[in-house]
Amino acid sequence: MAEQTGKKQVLEEIEDTIRTVGVLTSGGDAPGMNAAIRAVVRTALSKGLKVRGIRRGYHGLLKEEIIDLSARDVSDTIQRGGTILQTARCQTMRTEEGQQKAAAICKKYGIDALVVIGGDGSFAGAKALSNLGVKTIGLPGTIDLDIACTDYTIGFDTAVNTAMEAIDKVRDTSTSHERCSIIEVMGRDAGYLALWCGIANGAERIMMPEEKSYNEEELVKDILDNKKRGKKNYIIINAEGVGDTMNMAKRIEEATGIETRATILGHMQRGGSPTCKDRVYASTMGAMAVELLCQGKYNRVVGYKDGKFVDYDIQEALSMKKEISEHQYEISKILAI
Repeated sequence: MAEQTGKKQVLEEIEDTIRTVGVLTSGGDAPGMNAAIRAVVRTALSKGLKVRGIRRGYHGLLKEEIIDLSARDVSDTIQRGGTILQTARCQTMRTEEGQQKAAAICKKYGIDALVVIGGDGSFAGAKALSNLGVKTIGLPGTIDLDIACTDYTIGFDTAVNTAMEAIDKVRDTSTSHERCSIIEVMGRDAGYLALWCGIANGAERIMMPEEKSYNEEELVKDILDNKKRGKKNYIIINAEGVGDTMNMAKRIEEATGIETRATILGHMQRGGSPTCKDRVYASTMGAMAVELLCQGKYNRVVGYKDGKFVDYDIQEALSMKKEISEHQYEISKILAI
C-alpha cells in the first residue's frame, strides 16, 4: 500500500513539473509589457526552463504563432514601448470551442504553464484555460488602472505622464489665446487617467464615465464665472468613455462666446518608452510570475497592494470590484476652485 502511494506521488510530481513556460500579451498594449516579457524569459531560463513566446495574444495562440525565446531575443527591449510579441483582441477565445482549442494547442507545443499579460478580459481567458488544465499566471497590463486586485497596472504610469505632459502644452497655448480647452484622454470604462491628469494638470473640470451624467448648464456657468474672475484659460479633462468631445466644444463655444478647442490625445498614450516605475514594477512582476510557477502556485494573478507585490487566486481577482476614489475626486474639486 505504501509502495503504491509512493508511486502515485512520483507520478503526480512528474505531471506537475514545469519544463516549458509560454508568455503572451493580450488586449490593449501598454508601456512596460516588454519589461515583463523580458523578466519572464530570463527568470525562466535561469531556472532551466524553456520559454515559448506567443505572438498576437490569444488570436496568435489559436493560429499557432508560437516561437522559442532566448535571452538574446529580449535584449534591448526593456526601454521599448508596445509589445515585441504584438497583441490582438480575440472574440473566439470567449467561446468554449475556442478555449478548448487553445488548451489543446498549449499541450501540443508542450507549454506546461502560460503567463498572460493583459487586463480583465485577458484574465478571463487565462481562467478558462486554467479550468482546462493549463497552469496560468496573470500579470496586470493596462494603461487604464482598472484591475481591482491591484493598486498598480503595467503601463499606467507611462500613459498618465504622457498625457500630463501633453496637457501642460495645451494649457500653454490655451492661456495665450484665452481659450477653453477640452482634452480627451483614454479610459472607455474607467476614469483613472482622467482623474490623475485632472489633479496633476490643475484642470478646472474632470469628466469620467463613473459619473454617469453631467450638467452642461452648470459647466457653462462655471466657465463664465471663471472668465469674470480674470481666468485666462479653462481646462476640461474628458475621459474617452464620456466622449462627445468635439460636439461638446462647439456647444460650449456657442453658449459662452469663448473660443473652445477640442484635443483628443488618443493612442499616443499607449506608446513611448516606459517610465522607470513601469520598467521596475513590470520586471518584478514578470520574475514573480515564474517564481510562483516554480513554487507550485498556479492560476494566480500578480498584483501590487499596500506597497507589496502579492498574488491572488484568479477567480478571486476577477470577482473583485474597483471604484474611483471619492476622496481623490473631492480633492480635485477643491483644488480647482
